[in-house]
Formats: sequence, structure tokens, C-alpha cells
Amino acid sequence: MRGFNGFSYADVAGELDITTASLHYHYRGKAELGKALIDRYGERFAEALDAIYARPAGALPKLRAYADLYAGVMDEERMCLCGMLAAEYRTLPEPMQDAVVTFFDANEAWLDRVLREGRKRGELTFSGSPREVARALISALEGALLTSRPYADPDRFRATAREMIKRLASPAPRRAPAAPRR
Repeated sequence: MRGFNGFSYADVAGELDITTASLHYHYRGKAELGKALIDRYGERFAEALDAIYARPAGALPKLRAYADLYAGVMDEERMCLCGMLAAEYRTLPEPMQDAVVTFFDANEAWLDRVLREGRKRGELTFSGSPREVARALISALEGALLTSRPYADPDRFRATAREMIKRLASPAPRRAPAAPRR
């Protein structure tokens, strides 16, 4: 991958087997094409999050399913689009910058909701605000994707995801010792 700044319309047109004029017909410039790509990626991710949230499961299964979205990307030998674009953030056109931030904000809001509800039900224990924990979780998963890639080892990513989620789980309630029998 050469990043957003490392490809041209000709590269995209060649991959799609269309003319650059056809590409320009739909997207006036590279920035519009990039924003459309981020928007579509974000919409699909949001649909997946809605489906996870709709499940009649607790917070931990929802968090595991969230991490599985990232794992699925890694299984396909890909990376999170917005995670990769975040590395180029300062050089991206403003509409793309805004779209990247919108993607991460939406993920934070979703995680905040799951974390808040899980804490309220006693399923999760953590210090700090749910929003802070959501940011840490996204950062850990994005970082785990990135650092697992050179090893071509999805299990490296999965181990990190499991550890992060395990740290959020409330400990099982302790049982009082049984009274001695007489």
C-alpha cells in the first residue's frame, strides 16, 4: 500500500479497468473519491455495530464482537481504512480529515454506550469514564492491527483484543464460605 498520497486517478482507473475520464465523471477530484470511500466504509462499519448492538447479549459479548470486526479485517490481510488514513491525517484534504474523525467518533460513541451499560449492569469494571475507556480500546485495537501486520499473525492481534476485554470484565462474585456442618 502506498497510502492516499501515493496513488493517482490513473492507478484507480487501471485497477477498475475504466478510463480516468469515467472516474472524474463520478468524483471531481481525489479528495471527493477519498471521502466517498471513507463514508462508505463508515456506513458499513456502523451497520455492523448496529447488528452487534441489537443482539440480546451482554457487554462482554458485544465487545468481543466489536474486536472480531477488526480481526476479520486482519484475516483478509487488510487494515482498518481509517486507522491507515490516520497515519496520513495531516496531509489529507479537509473533507477526508473530517470523515476520519467522524468514523472514530462514531466508534467511541458506540463503545461508550456499551461500556456505560455494562458497568451499570455490573458486567464491567473500569476506572475513568466510559469515553476514556472507549478511546483506549480503539487505540489498542488499531495499534494491535498495525503491530501484528509485520508478523502476519492474526493470533497476535486476537491475544491483545482478548486481554483488553478481559481487563474490563467484572470479577465473579465471591461466594461466602459454607458454614461448617454440625
